[in-house]
This record gives sequence, C-alpha cells and structure tokens, in this order.
Amino acid sequence: MARRFILSFTVSLWAGAMPAQTEEFATLKGHGGPIMDIAVTDQGQVATASFDNSVGLWTDVTPSWLEAHDAAVTALASAPDGTIASAGDDYALYRWTGNQAEKIGSHKGKINGLAFSPDGARLASASWDGTVGIWGADVPPIFLSSHQGGANDVAFSADGLTLYVASMTGQLVAYDMSAPFEMRLLVSHGFGINRLITTPDWIAYGAVDGGTRVITHEGQTIADLTLERRPILSMDYSASSRQMAVGDGHGFIMVVDTDTWSIARDFRATRKGPVWALAFSPDGAMIYAGGLDDAAYRWPVTLLSEFDPAITGERAFLRAADTMPNGERQYTRKCAICHAITPPPSRKAGPTLFGVFGRKAGTLPEYRYSSTLQDLDIIWSEETIDQLFDLGPDHYIPDSKMPQQRITGQQDRADLIDFLKHATSSEN
Repeated sequence: MARRFILSFTVSLWAGAMPAQTEEFATLKGHGGPIMDIAVTDQGQVATASFDNSVGLWTDVTPSWLEAHDAAVTALASAPDGTIASAGDDYALYRWTGNQAEKIGSHKGKINGLAFSPDGARLASASWDGTVGIWGADVPPIFLSSHQGGANDVAFSADGLTLYVASMTGQLVAYDMSAPFEMRLLVSHGFGINRLITTPDWIAYGAVDGGTRVITHEGQTIADLTLERRPILSMDYSASSRQMAVGDGHGFIMVVDTDTWSIARDFRATRKGPVWALAFSPDGAMIYAGGLDDAAYRWPVTLLSEFDPAITGERAFLRAADTMPNGERQYTRKCAICHAITPPPSRKAGPTLFGVFGRKAGTLPEYRYSSTLQDLDIIWSEETIDQLFDLGPDHYIPDSKMPQQRITGQQDRADLIDFLKHATSSEN
C-alpha cells in the first residue's frame, strides 16, 4: 500500500530540471503575484507558490508553470522522492507529475500548511476549517479536529509515528498516528502559532506575537529566540548545516545555529513587507525567500551580511492615496493585485483588463476561466462593470473565481470606469 502510494506521488522531473547550485545571489522572476511559500526537494528542485494561483518549478532562474488551483497557492510540500504537493485558498490539494495535476482532495477552508511523512506514504494538511487532513493512496482521508481552532501548520516526527499541529489559538499538539489518533497538548502559547519545525531532537515554533521557541518532544523549553519582531511567518531547517531560518513580518531572516542556539545571522531581506516564504538548499549553503514581490530570491547564507534588502515590497495597492486620482486609486486598491492593464500575456491571478471594454466575459485566450464565467452572456461595458462592483462578484457572477470586491460609492465606480476606459485602450 505504502509503496504504491509513493510511486503514485512520484514527480517526473524533466531533463535539466535541477537548478545549478552556484554560490551566487539570484532572482527567480516570473510570477504575477506575491510569493506565499517555497519548497526545495532533496534533489534540489525549487518550487514556489504564489498569489497568482500557480506553482513555479525552477531550472536555476527559468520557470515552468504548474496550473490547477483556482485561487492563491499558499502551501507546498516535498516528499523524499521529489514529489511536490500544493494547496491553497481554493481549499484544494494537488499532487504533480511533471506539469500534470491530480487532485488529492479538499478541505472546507483555506489550507495553510502541508507535510509529507518521512516515507512519503502520507500527506498531512492544516486547514483554517479547524481540521487536519491525513491523505494516503487507496484509503479514505482522515480528518483530525481534537485541537482548538483553525490549523496553521503540520509536521511529522522523524519516525512518522507522531503528527504535530500548530493552531490559530496558540495550541501545539501531538497526534499519535495509530488509531484512535489520541492527542497530547504540548504548548498553550496564548497567541496563534503560525509555523512549525520538527527534528529527532527538538521542535521549534513561531507565533503571531513574535514568539520563537524551541522545545523537547515532551514540551520542555530548550531555547527562546524571541525578538521584537512580529509575526513569525516562515521557518525552515537545514539538517546539513544544522541551521534554522526564521522569517518575520518586519522583513528579517534570522539564521540560528542549532548547536549553540545562538543567532548566527540577522538579515534584513525586504525593504518593505514580510518574509512569507523560506527554504534552504539541500546542502544548506543557499537560502530562498519570498514576500510581496512577484519574485523569489536566493542568497548564499555565509554572505548574507554583504547584501542589501532584495525584496522591494513595491506594490500598487501600497501607494499613498493622495498620489493618485480617484479612479486610479480604486483600481490599485480593488483590482491591481489580480489584474494587469497592459497587453497579454499576464501572469496575474486574473486576466488582463487590457481591451476589456466590448469583450465577452470568459473569452480572453490563454486564461483559464471558470466554467461559470465561460458560460455567461456578458459583454463588459460601462454598465456591466458598474453592476459588477455595485452588487459584488458573488452576487453578479455567483461561483466565479473572482473574490468579493464591492465599490459602494457611485462616483467611485464612475471614476474607476473612466480610468479603465483610458488605461486599457489600445489607442493609448
């Protein structure tokens, strides 16, 4: 059973897919939205998850795109054999063979964390619906919910016999992986625990209040690495270099020597915004990170102090309101994160709005629309765009992928439409 599951999860990495592990800074550019997670397989394959609904697989700095999700991809995991699994805001989990997706299953809320068991036979998923899913081949999924609140992250013990869960209520619990899946409480932190790492010797976790702590498998404190930065958003561990990396909301990457539990490096990675994603290379020599930019970055760990912040955090919706006319302001606040106004192609989560006036809904070539939008008989015009934002997408186009965005002010909608008519015209 386990062997069949591992084989069914095996990803076919095409020739040349392994990135060159050079001791150089690099920019992994090409996504159309912020980077939400990064995974590096034992074989060196780098995968990035993005708000643009896609997973990027990288040959050094050249991407191949994995497209299946209908919303932001928020979590990645890799198995010992190189398998990639992904999950996201569409509540769905996928496994990948080459660039082909197979849906594993779904939760009833956002999936924020994934982890393979050490033998690759099981995949665990942490969801904001309050459950943890256990997925295996040819067996029904198991959903665990004895912990309190939504689940933010999951991690297996080194022997695969225990599953650790970090929750939004600040609980860190351990589930015995043999039925009846008895739960043991290790930590009640008081603030939500976002990220979790396990090794044979210790467990580390990072929390909303900036708490960064290391405990034994019985719950006793080993080290407290908390700094005045919050929240903790990303963590990774390199067994090769015995270093742990911690990313926070202030844009720093803290690298910890786990032999001495001392801070070896404290690097400002972003000029603005958080570090949402972190991953070491297999040998621990390089570290990958992502945040608000449409790109991930790679640094040599030993040279971190020589670099300026690389993640710019420059996003249109963060521009000061008084620097833009009202129509442009409405676009940057409500539309820019998902929609470009330039000619295609665009890698953003939604189709480009270039030439939108007079275009039938769901007909832009090369964009993967939902069946709902493809079946609608709507021509985009001043009137239909006004109705879209007046009623909201969930009422105007029920079951579409477009998130709820209403503009309640009539003049605000009129100003947005005037801006779009000018900015998306081929005559400009």
